[in-house]
Amino acid sequence: MIDLSKITYRVIVMGEGNKQYNITNYIENLGWEENENEIAVRSSFTARNDNTSKGYLSNIIKPGCLAGIFATDGGSLNKEVARGYVETWNISQQNGSNQLKCTCYDDLYKLQKSQDNIYFPEGTGTQSAIIGILNNWEIPLAAYQGPDVAHSKQKFNNKYLSDMILELLDDAVKKGERKCMIRAEEGRVSILPRGSNSTVYVFREDNTKSVSESHSVANLVTRVKVLGKADDDGNSSVEATLNGLTQYGIRQRIYTRGTDQDLAAAQSAAQEILNEKGNIERKMSIQSPDIPFIRKGDLVYVMVGTAASYYYVKSISHNADSCSMSMELELAVPEMIQENKVTPKQDYNVGDIVNFHGGIHYYTSYPDAKGYKARAGRAKITKKNGSGKAHPWHLIHEDNSSNVYGWVDNGTFD
Repeated sequence: MIDLSKITYRVIVMGEGNKQYNITNYIENLGWEENENEIAVRSSFTARNDNTSKGYLSNIIKPGCLAGIFATDGGSLNKEVARGYVETWNISQQNGSNQLKCTCYDDLYKLQKSQDNIYFPEGTGTQSAIIGILNNWEIPLAAYQGPDVAHSKQKFNNKYLSDMILELLDDAVKKGERKCMIRAEEGRVSILPRGSNSTVYVFREDNTKSVSESHSVANLVTRVKVLGKADDDGNSSVEATLNGLTQYGIRQRIYTRGTDQDLAAAQSAAQEILNEKGNIERKMSIQSPDIPFIRKGDLVYVMVGTAASYYYVKSISHNADSCSMSMELELAVPEMIQENKVTPKQDYNVGDIVNFHGGIHYYTSYPDAKGYKARAGRAKITKKNGSGKAHPWHLIHEDNSSNVYGWVDNGTFD
C-alpha cells in the first residue's frame, strides 16, 4: 500500500553537453497531464530564475532542453513519471521576482505536430504499419503488445501521424482486437492494451476528495446498417442490420462494406461499432491526493458511494504543488474481466482471479488482526505472503457479488 504522505518529487534538466542539473529547490509550480485526445504527455514548471553557481537558470534551461520529473513514495517506488523537451520558454519579472516558466512535451509530440502522406497496401499488419511510422521518425520502441491484424488498403493524405496510429488501432478494434494505447516512458514508446498496469490502485471515500458520476445516452448508437458497394446510379443495398438498445430510439450509423471485405467481416466491424458506441456512457471524475505513478490508460478500482467497479483512466492531471490529481474515468467493459477467467490451480500468484468461498477477511496479515465477514465471489489476488503470515493472501473482489477486501487464510478460495 502506498503512503501518500511520503510522496516527494524532484526535477532534473539536461543542459548543454548533456550536463544534468537538479532544480528541485528552485521549483515553484510543477504539474503534468495526459489528455484524452492527445498522445503526448504535457508537463510544465515555474522556477525562480536565480543566479546559481552555474549561472542563471534561464542560461542553463533553453528551448529543446530535456526535463524529467521523478517521484518516490519514500519506499520501493522511485521512478521517472514524466519527461519532455522544452517547447515554450518564458522569463517574467514582477515585484522584484524573476521567474522562468517552461512547458514541455515528450517524444510523441512530434507525431502530434507532423503531417505526412502514407499509403499502406491491402494486407498490411497493424504492427508493421505503426512500427514503420515510428522508425521513420526515429522514435525508439520499447514494447509492442498491440494488435496485428491485416488492414484493407489505407491512404493517408496530409494527415497527422498521431491520427494515423490511432486510426490503425481503432480499425484493429473493429476487427475484434483489444483496445490499445500508445505511450512514451523514459524516452521510449510502447503500444500496450488498456488496463495492462500490474498495480491497480483502489479509491475509497477515505482517499478521495470528490467524486462526480454521470450516465448519458446522448451519443448512443442503437442500430448499424451495413451497406454494399454502390451501383452505377450511386445506390447501395442494405446487406445487414444490427440492433442494439433500440428502446432508447433509433440512432443509426452506416457501415459501408469495402470491396475487399466479405459480409461476415463487415458485420463483425458493425458489431464492434455497437460494442463501442451502443452502451450507456458512464463517466466518473475523481479528485484525490496525488499518486504520481498512475497514467492514462491504466486500470483503477473505485469503491465510493454506489460505485464499486473497475475504470479506465481517460485523462489525468497531476499537481505536485498541492500533491493532488484529477482523473476522468470510463467504466471498464466486461471483456476486461472475461479475459481473466477463473481456473482452479494450486500455485497461486499475485494477479490471479479466484473464487473466494466467503468467510472472514482481515485488516492485516498478523494473528491479532480484526476480521469481518465477507461474501463469496470472484476476487483478484493483489498480495501474498504478508509480513504477519497468519493470513497470507490479500484479495479484492472483482464484482458486486462479493465484498472481500483484505487478508484471508489458505483454503478460502480456489
